[in-house]
Amino acid sequence: MKKKSSKIYELPLSFYLTRKYVVFCFKRFYSEFIVVGRENIPTEGPVIYAPNHINALMDAVAVHAVVSPKLPLIFLARADIFRNKSIARFLRFTKIMPAFRMRDGMENLNKNNEIFDQCVEILDHRKALGIMPEGNQGEQRKLRPLVKGIFRIAFTAQQQFGENEGVKIVPVGIDLGDYVKFGKHIIINIGKPIEVSEYMNLYAENQVTATNEIRNRLRNDLNNLSLNLAIDSYYDCFEIVVEVANEAVLNELKLPNKTVYRFIARQKIAERLVKMEKNEPLNMEKLQALSFNYQNALQQNKLKTVLFDNNKYSYNWSDGLTLIWTFPIFVLGFVLNFLPFFIPEFIRKDILKVKDIGFFSSLHFGLGMLTFPIFYILQTLVFSWISSVAWWWLLLFLLSQYTLGKGALRWYKTFTKLRASIRFNKLKRKKPAKMAEMIALRKEIIEMISR
Repeated sequence: MKKKSSKIYELPLSFYLTRKYVVFCFKRFYSEFIVVGRENIPTEGPVIYAPNHINALMDAVAVHAVVSPKLPLIFLARADIFRNKSIARFLRFTKIMPAFRMRDGMENLNKNNEIFDQCVEILDHRKALGIMPEGNQGEQRKLRPLVKGIFRIAFTAQQQFGENEGVKIVPVGIDLGDYVKFGKHIIINIGKPIEVSEYMNLYAENQVTATNEIRNRLRNDLNNLSLNLAIDSYYDCFEIVVEVANEAVLNELKLPNKTVYRFIARQKIAERLVKMEKNEPLNMEKLQALSFNYQNALQQNKLKTVLFDNNKYSYNWSDGLTLIWTFPIFVLGFVLNFLPFFIPEFIRKDILKVKDIGFFSSLHFGLGMLTFPIFYILQTLVFSWISSVAWWWLLLFLLSQYTLGKGALRWYKTFTKLRASIRFNKLKRKKPAKMAEMIALRKEIIEMISR
């Protein structure tokens, strides 16, 4: 008798435990894991989570990290990553289904009908979907046009509920401190659910108009939840100015100097830049020239703009003394974590040879979930072999490797800040004219944004 295949929206114990482990590791990949709007997360389906798409698989894991672990969440991903059968089986286990695009060949587009039917079935069973409404990934901090597939699925699934509340689309804005490096912040902004039922009367009259209206609403919500540097010609300028003026606008808005409020200040700067580009083209050209001159000066002197924020990295002798006496801890933590940390990078660069920046952190994270526990266990076995200590010492050694690694990372961050501060103060003494030039450029940029 042929075994009945399981439904992708079922929640086996193996997946439940795997997701627990992945989310546990994910939260430790970032120095700050910040969730805003938890009260907007539905307790049950049918719901479609719609995050902005900036960092490959990390965006999907970010949504998994905030929804209820008891609620199956099925994501759609680009079909080309399913070509290998082994990878395809693994992706199905992780509850990811393929979505076909024009680049996958016209002959494959019809396969989307079957996928969309499965999506509707998932919502019919009051489960959750995750769909990237932009349809593709971008490496720039801005929203791209939203594709219509998410709305087609939402309206089709809502038909069984009619005008009653049913399918919800939950906008999710994701902001990363860095697209590649680990140990930075992640902000997950959960927006208020969009009730698809509110658009069903209009959908019955004109499907195109209803789709456009709900698409505009979702786009507006995502714009408010993410950092949208909505321009092509001046994008590099925007990125520079957002960092230069961040603290000034934070003070202007009278907000505390915390990561989530710095994000709000960056949003405000982006909004002003978009208006300037639209209404003041001459000022925009002037701002671009100023920002590039400032950036070039920073690069020539190996400085970062954060050093100018109230001299944040001020030189402190106590920091230097602390680094000296904690140096042995750094060495031990570095030695115990060197291989599991750098092997994923070696695999990415020299074996897989991945060039797409958007996949760097996903690969490092995914491979690191394997390398760290494997090496921690192997190093514990080696320690057992050479020391012959009691079992509880082995357990303590096994658990301490991660803590020592975190300590080594904290030591290195303190060291780089201190080194940057020394270089900054040395430049002020030896090249006051160069420093005055950078301060003047910075001041002019901030004045153009703050006026």
